[in-house]
Amino acid sequence: MTEKKQPEYPLLERIKLPAYLRQLPLEQLPEVCRELRQDIINELSDNPGHFASSLGVVELTVALHYVYNTPYDRIVWDVGHQAYGHKILTGRREAFRTNRRLGGLKPFPSPEESEYDAFTAGHASNSISAALGIALAAKAKGETDRHVVAVIGDGAMSGGLAFEGLNNAANTPNDVLIILNDNNMSIDRSVGGMKNLLHLLQTNPTYNRLRYKASRQLLSWGWMSEERKKSFLRFNNSLKSFLNHQQNVFEGMDIRYFGPTDGHDVIDLVKTLRVIKDMHGPKLLHIHTVKGKGFEPAEHGDAIWHAPGKFDPRTGELIKTDDSGLPPKFQDVFGHTLLELARANDRIVGVTPAMPTGCSMNIMMEAMPQRAYDVGIAEGHAVTFSAGMAKDGLLPFCNIYSSFAQRAYDNLIHDVCISRLNVVLCLDRAGLVGEDGPTHHGAFDLAYLRPIPNLTIASPMDEHELRHLMYTAQLPDRGPFVIRYPRGRGSQPDWECPMHEVPIGRGRRLKEGTDVAVLTIGPIGVTAAAAIREAEAENPGLSIAHYDMRFLKPLDERILTEVASRCRRVVTIEDGVRTGGLGSAVLEWLSDHGAAVAVTRLGLPDRFVEHGSVAELHHICGIDREGIKRALKA
Repeated sequence: MTEKKQPEYPLLERIKLPAYLRQLPLEQLPEVCRELRQDIINELSDNPGHFASSLGVVELTVALHYVYNTPYDRIVWDVGHQAYGHKILTGRREAFRTNRRLGGLKPFPSPEESEYDAFTAGHASNSISAALGIALAAKAKGETDRHVVAVIGDGAMSGGLAFEGLNNAANTPNDVLIILNDNNMSIDRSVGGMKNLLHLLQTNPTYNRLRYKASRQLLSWGWMSEERKKSFLRFNNSLKSFLNHQQNVFEGMDIRYFGPTDGHDVIDLVKTLRVIKDMHGPKLLHIHTVKGKGFEPAEHGDAIWHAPGKFDPRTGELIKTDDSGLPPKFQDVFGHTLLELARANDRIVGVTPAMPTGCSMNIMMEAMPQRAYDVGIAEGHAVTFSAGMAKDGLLPFCNIYSSFAQRAYDNLIHDVCISRLNVVLCLDRAGLVGEDGPTHHGAFDLAYLRPIPNLTIASPMDEHELRHLMYTAQLPDRGPFVIRYPRGRGSQPDWECPMHEVPIGRGRRLKEGTDVAVLTIGPIGVTAAAAIREAEAENPGLSIAHYDMRFLKPLDERILTEVASRCRRVVTIEDGVRTGGLGSAVLEWLSDHGAAVAVTRLGLPDRFVEHGSVAELHHICGIDREGIKRALKA
């Protein structure tokens, strides 16, 4: 008789939902954490995702689902990088191997996927505002026993929306618990005054007990009205600041502060959460965690472990593919070119909101630390900060991921474009980005930027064009200048070319043709060129012209005039939404000029595109070679 093989995760395999977790004795929770952490490590070693953040909150995740009656009680995760353990504990362990794959689990929490996901996550700093709204909705419906918790971390507290939420929470009756996961990291190491303050905050447990007893006694004597309560809180906070020789920004806003405490002691976390769970008024629990906890290579804070790709789960050795001879990533061409330009132009400075490694501005930071700025997760501030420098003569290259730049829309209009300031906004990760899904696709930038006056909008077809456009943007008096390019590799291994000026609003005719004119913008033009070659080879006699528009604004009217007079049909192709982008701009121009030309617009549909590989998503959206060929033959 063969001995039955023991489960690899004997406790974790019993936890089908959080209700099963809550049946375990408290002393077994450390073992649950060990198994959960190892499960995450094993799964992500083969199916890559956001690694270190989720490892850092394993104990917090277990404690929250142990203490709170989820999903009735709401846990609102900020960013979503931290939520893999949460997904595994809430009925998705078997499906977790499909995480971030086409048709599989979504990359971040989503109410569409699970009732345990209280709110959509993906961008930073929204958890406090969302949790407050959920709490007030529960109160309005008479659900007085529903608890709401916001978990904010990974640098998200530096975002302006977090402070707007804190301010509202401090002035609105609510019982929200805010858990600040302080790991000193976002993707790169956190920066700024908030990060420094979080390391200094301390609260004495004895003081908290005495304060609570005093408030209860005053209430029993009838001395504690709502207005006196606020005055009492302010007095106590001032006294505490005086005794501790430090100011607590949260208690200065009348938000009860607890901590800092060890975020990796699950039993202590459970006890703490039980104590403060039913306290009235807004509360903040400050925990210290280590990003990558439990996996030694990731604990050192190297940004590579934020999303490392495949690795050996035993040794931590990254599994790299042979990329010798391949074209470089657009981000690396940007980083090296920026440094090259900055060495020749002492007015150039670099700005990025918490993404120096991701956008390769770390190249300039290492060479010229006094001329490159990481402003934290604060995209609106990054743009206005850039505008301030431009106002007094500097030339900022402000690099923001396309999807995150949506948060800086007003700043771009009000602080840059109205005054026509010389700010170069480089939008990395434009177009479909792949496995991170709809919260991260750079789908909308062409459409939402096009209506803004005084703004030049360009997108390079390859690495050479990126260098030429960056050179052009830093020439005198160019005004606000947007350059957008995708995630991943380009098409030119020999990318280090001499740079030259590109005439503003001028595209390129890449190929002659008389039947169909293909107008592309950005690197999707490389795919279109291959599709055109195949379409003509498969359909002798079909003559297709190809134009790289380069600029969405201003449009090259010479090309449009030529196309309208020569070709019976136009196909526009863009890695962005069809509504409002290049195709719309071409249609508007043709209509305004009375041109009777049939136009087919290829791009992203009027819906949110889910996650999958870039190739899979391009195929679904009809902008891969096969989709383009179908459109050309139609």
